[in-house]
Amino acid sequence: MSIRREFGSTGLQVSPLCLGGNVFGWTCDEQASFGVLDAYVEAGGNFIDTAAVYSTWVPGNVGGESEAIIGRWLKARGNRADLVIATKVGYPGDPHMRAGLDRANIREGIERSLDRLGIEQVDLFYAHKDDPATPLDETMGVLSELVDEGLVRTLAASNYSAGRLAEAIDVSDTHALAHFEGYQPHFNLLERAELEGDAEDVCVREGLGVAPYFTLARGFLTGKYRQGQDLPATPRAGGIKNEYLNDRGWALLAVLNEVAAAQGATPAQVSLAWVMKRPSISCAIASATSPAQVAEIMGAVGLELTDAEWAKLDAAGR
Repeated sequence: MSIRREFGSTGLQVSPLCLGGNVFGWTCDEQASFGVLDAYVEAGGNFIDTAAVYSTWVPGNVGGESEAIIGRWLKARGNRADLVIATKVGYPGDPHMRAGLDRANIREGIERSLDRLGIEQVDLFYAHKDDPATPLDETMGVLSELVDEGLVRTLAASNYSAGRLAEAIDVSDTHALAHFEGYQPHFNLLERAELEGDAEDVCVREGLGVAPYFTLARGFLTGKYRQGQDLPATPRAGGIKNEYLNDRGWALLAVLNEVAAAQGATPAQVSLAWVMKRPSISCAIASATSPAQVAEIMGAVGLELTDAEWAKLDAAGR
């Protein structure tokens, strides 16, 4: 289903469902990753999100595995022109560089990312985590240079507070620099704080595209967790137990299952449709480790929740 939305006011036309690349080189080896990427494109998707730091948390990895897999897939398929590619720089944990968003880190980061991806320009380049130790005029200055040089088409921010996001935009405006045009917060039915309120106000006021991550609450909102049953044998199950296996989480799942049954959809599809229906949001990011999972998450595109269903879910997640 080749539905496209404009990503904020950037001119980028993207799928309402962005494929997250955090699993490539982790729970999804290269062959499986190619299958997932093929299935996503065949289902009408065009927006792929990754980062330099994916996936350093896996023993034996050195970082950049996801970008490298995507790069080899792009070369094999020859479809770069049809896709919007997003990556990120500056998150703690990248063994190739110090954490942070100073000039040297950003310069090294874009060069390494372009090399691993095998492309000449990144469509959307995120400052992955705010760096209070580096002056914003330095960060925004070098990021703006990357746009001027054609290495990056559009700038965005992830994991920034509302205040720092607004300040970064003000710095860019003051110095006539390219500014952030996108924002990637942690947001789903159970996690609202990073977007709702001041950050969302900044995004709406400035016309930023919003692409939240962890939209399925690390898998909790897919419906595979059941009260009284053993946890699934997944890498994320432990964290989910600590955060979501409580009265609030189970109550939300009950409503989610009710709406899913009425829609003839899965809980994951309803969860994603709820995110995509929010007016400030351009698209939802979700990952998959098999073509079957791709088919499921892409089934959320075009799923129309009624206003009453959306509101009921919204209330249940608070």
